[in-house]
Amino acid sequence: MIKKIAILLPVFFLIFLMAFCLPEEQLSQQATQLEPRQNEKTNYEEYDSGYRFDQNGWIYVHIEGSPYERGKQHGFLIADELKEIKRSLEYLTYFNTGMEWEYFVEEAEKMYPSMMNEEMIEEIKGIAAGAQEAGTDITWQEILAWNANEEIIDYWWPTVQKEVYGTMPDSDDKDHCSAFIAIGDATKDGELVIAHNSFSQFETGQFNNLILDIEPDQGYRIFMQSVPGYIHSMTDFFETGAKLVGTETTIGGFDQYKEGEAPEFYRIRMAMQYSDNLDDFVSYMREHNNGGYANNWLLADLRTNEIMQFEQGLKFDNVQKKKDGYFVGYNAPKDPRIRNLECSNSGFADIRRHQGARQVRLTQLMEENYGKLDVGLGKEILADHYDVYLKKDNNPSSRTVDGHYELDGREYMSQPGRPLPYQPRGAVDGMVTDGNLAKDLKLVARWGNSSGLPFDAQKFLDEHIQWSYLEGYLNDRPTQPWTEFQAGEK
Repeated sequence: MIKKIAILLPVFFLIFLMAFCLPEEQLSQQATQLEPRQNEKTNYEEYDSGYRFDQNGWIYVHIEGSPYERGKQHGFLIADELKEIKRSLEYLTYFNTGMEWEYFVEEAEKMYPSMMNEEMIEEIKGIAAGAQEAGTDITWQEILAWNANEEIIDYWWPTVQKEVYGTMPDSDDKDHCSAFIAIGDATKDGELVIAHNSFSQFETGQFNNLILDIEPDQGYRIFMQSVPGYIHSMTDFFETGAKLVGTETTIGGFDQYKEGEAPEFYRIRMAMQYSDNLDDFVSYMREHNNGGYANNWLLADLRTNEIMQFEQGLKFDNVQKKKDGYFVGYNAPKDPRIRNLECSNSGFADIRRHQGARQVRLTQLMEENYGKLDVGLGKEILADHYDVYLKKDNNPSSRTVDGHYELDGREYMSQPGRPLPYQPRGAVDGMVTDGNLAKDLKLVARWGNSSGLPFDAQKFLDEHIQWSYLEGYLNDRPTQPWTEFQAGEK
């Protein structure tokens, strides 16, 4: 016994020295090493040629092969998320529209397949089959309607509601996102810099945390932010094997729709996968345009070092290109034809509204940082909380580049209902890349919020009981770090 104690005494002494004599910084480092690393990849899973891992709030999924095969990989790997999404859709669709989710599923099947090619239908069917194999009860028609959800709810349904019931939805929530794109003498090294954050209702935007790497058997590779079950991006931040990079901001106040033409989610997927250049992209988006999910697209061709702004309405669109300078996106149409003939009350110059306020602030930030723009400044710009209407710094609200409607009492609304005071809505992410990163299909992403402000769902609902119907359908989004991702990484 005495021998054992004698042997252990040096060990106890060493522990004592470590605890009381090592510098505090070293102790802190050792303690940190004992905890799971924040950047650790977890939940690694493979299915066929596809795989998944989770990191810092993101779900990373790689799929490849023929349409049905890659779809099946996708569906199997995100089956649990699809189960939660379906549960939310069945509840929230009825609450928000008065119509059952199944009604929109049936209407989507009537409208869209005839305007889509077999490749994309097969990928959708594969997603459903993979999810079913993993235990989620969902049909390919539901996957189709989910891909069309933004369009069918916010663009098609209002026209039908007005025609059939003589009423319109209470609010118009078509406007999403802040973005900029810059190149040439506007950036630090002359290369592309592009940044975007997604303004979404939290109950649906909380599913925008997919980094999707698609390696199809035909066309170009696509690396993009997406949503579980989608064949497109919806948040629209993407890079392709053709060295094209793009994002968009939705056109607010847009109220046109043409039934019987191709849905936006199909046109943008075709444009990403098959466009060789910027002109090809425009051609794909124009083909059978139905006006759904009308956007101001900001795009770059890394081979020509050229950027493009493509505003697309229904009857009108506008293309501008440049090799020096920038474009910004803030949810208001710049083209006078789209703004005056296809939109109502777009908020273009109203700095009480998020469109007008961000038009001013994003322009200020571009000019202040002209010639210095890089990925680091892109992160800072997406996190900006300066309120141009109140001329107040550090005031996160609906008017700031990093949008926070959930913190905004909307005392200065010029159009009631767009959106409501303290609505759980705003920036749920941040995405940035530059030309050097994008050439290797890399991007830098932050999940939760582009400034890192956390969202506590229960605390929010306790403080704002008017949104209590979202109990059980609203997720927390804790602070997450910026994370670099690359196509093909494991």
